[in-house]
Amino acid sequence: MSRYWSEFPRYEQPDAGELKRKSADSKKKAQAKGKVLEPVTIKGRIIAATWWGKAWCDNLEQYADYESRLGRGKRYVRNGSVIDLKIQKGKILARVQGTRKTPYKVEIRISPLSEERCQDILERCGRKLENLEALTGGNFPDDMKELFRGKDGLFPEPQEISFNCSCPDWALMCKHVAAALYGVGARLDENPLLFFELRGIDVGRFIDVALENRVEAMLSNADKKSVRIMENTDLGKLFGVL
Repeated sequence: MSRYWSEFPRYEQPDAGELKRKSADSKKKAQAKGKVLEPVTIKGRIIAATWWGKAWCDNLEQYADYESRLGRGKRYVRNGSVIDLKIQKGKILARVQGTRKTPYKVEIRISPLSEERCQDILERCGRKLENLEALTGGNFPDDMKELFRGKDGLFPEPQEISFNCSCPDWALMCKHVAAALYGVGARLDENPLLFFELRGIDVGRFIDVALENRVEAMLSNADKKSVRIMENTDLGKLFGVL
């Protein structure tokens, strides 16, 4: 007797070896056509090692709605399935190898920051930001790190991200999109400035304005007498000088 559920084919996840073979074939075909690919290469199990890369991945993993797909995305990016990843102003374009021969096309868009939000962040971090080297290295105070990752910070929130994939998966976020997002974390390890490119921020101006705000704050207090300044009479009493 025929059964209803037996009519549907069972889908199995491709193993790592199959994904790697198909990814290699897709890269060769693209190169033969003169296409320039920027693949994401993960060495070992760690996807991101620097502050910017880890912060991006940690922020991604706070999206509870996508939790079920993130694990598969990690597996795909570690297997080298993200054969092309380009970060541009406000968007991420990727090619991710899946079960079929042709890689899936992924497009992720990030909503632009409002001028008010960006200015607020500049004012809040102006007193703590020393230079570009400190910024790109993630070498700044912990409370400033929360400024980037916390609520209303520079890292995008779920409602600021929209995405599309050419795969037939009906899920809100498929594993190919998740793999591309993890690939961004790996790419930020190589070049943290891409984060500012993605958010539509001129990092040079960001630093300049932050430091200008810092100088203005210092100058505004220049005429105010500090309680830490001692009068000459106080110095005489302190050191026993008449």
